[in-house]
Amino acid sequence: MGCFAGRFGRLEPRRAAGQFVTGLLADLEVKTCWQLAEQAGHGRPDAMQRLLYRAVWDADAVRDDLRQLIAGRFGAPDAVLAVDETGDLKKGVHTVGVQRQYTGTAGRIENSQVGVFLGYAGVDGHTLIDRRVYLPASWTDDRDRCQAAGVPDEVEFATKSELAAQMITAALDAGVPAGWVAADEAYGNSSAFRAHLREHQLGYVLEVSRSHLVPLDGGKTRIRADQIAADLPASAWQRRSAGAGSKGPRFYDWAWLDDVCTDADPDDGGRHSLLIRRNTSTGELAFYRCWTPRPATLAQLVRVAGIRWSIEESFQAAKSQVGLDQHQVRRWDSWHRFTTLALAALAVLAICAADAAENPADTGLIKLTVNEVRRLINACIIRPISGIAHRLHWSGWRRRHQARARRAHYTRRLNLELQP
Repeated sequence: MGCFAGRFGRLEPRRAAGQFVTGLLADLEVKTCWQLAEQAGHGRPDAMQRLLYRAVWDADAVRDDLRQLIAGRFGAPDAVLAVDETGDLKKGVHTVGVQRQYTGTAGRIENSQVGVFLGYAGVDGHTLIDRRVYLPASWTDDRDRCQAAGVPDEVEFATKSELAAQMITAALDAGVPAGWVAADEAYGNSSAFRAHLREHQLGYVLEVSRSHLVPLDGGKTRIRADQIAADLPASAWQRRSAGAGSKGPRFYDWAWLDDVCTDADPDDGGRHSLLIRRNTSTGELAFYRCWTPRPATLAQLVRVAGIRWSIEESFQAAKSQVGLDQHQVRRWDSWHRFTTLALAALAVLAICAADAAENPADTGLIKLTVNEVRRLINACIIRPISGIAHRLHWSGWRRRHQARARRAHYTRRLNLELQP
């Protein structure tokens, strides 16, 4: 909290923000404004709701401070910027960005809201450093709907890969050290996204689809990625680890076609290649378009391909440990504020886990995970509000609020049915 406390001009929102982050770290089953206010000892949720909606503070400025803190702790010249998206299932049509769309959270098309995130994997840790809510064209084409949700007038439609490019550019402009970018095929299939990374001289290992057409012979021939893999001899494959997993090294078979995929600007000064990963058990294949501003080794590319999974781990930790997906907000500013504070709570866990790993007290123990760090924070630091009177007060408050909401819904439905 100390790194961005100065972003709050008044004491009240500054204190509420600290309590908000503490609540996100607390051992609460649900982490909405109601539960966070109860945990903080408040009599009503007003202060927490005001923090997300009416209080004067800049979520992007807080994001900038948080990003610099993380870069200062994990920063390295060969750090990896990882891009991915995650969706939250939603009901209704009023929450900013919501529509029926594909989300990996459900694995199908659902009524959902999608956010694009930027992860940072450095020397001895990783976490999330930026976020963008994805607005489908159905939103940006309806300015009245955008205005109702508080979307700024200057915000226009941007694809997910364009949002990712914006976050990467912002990180580099802020001086965040990085040498690589990793992403799945939703971003790797975008030639514009790949060109953007080359303009910034960032090496990349980007997954592409099996049907992706790979340019060979200076772009004269284009062949499907899976066809190239099928024609490779057995001698083309090498077994290497993509990094340590929970059950040991993650070994795959890898094939590397160096200095191919030359459909880009021949004057970009880098080396293009195709990397193919094969699961040693199932034979399942994954394909990566790669580019490096300087000659690179297979070991370097494999390392970056393996680090891409760090953003999946960050999503899991953010949702299970600090409630990233538990917000109940509809408006543009509220989403960015809640998400930014959730990233702050996640950063606390990531930095504490990294600090503990540097000074292990007992080599017979595994490294502290972010899950275990949060448990220790709750056991040793956070003091839950345990007074029975406070708990009974909140039980009554919730029931009264829900009763008013039910009466309002019933009245509205009855009026609609009585209309001619």
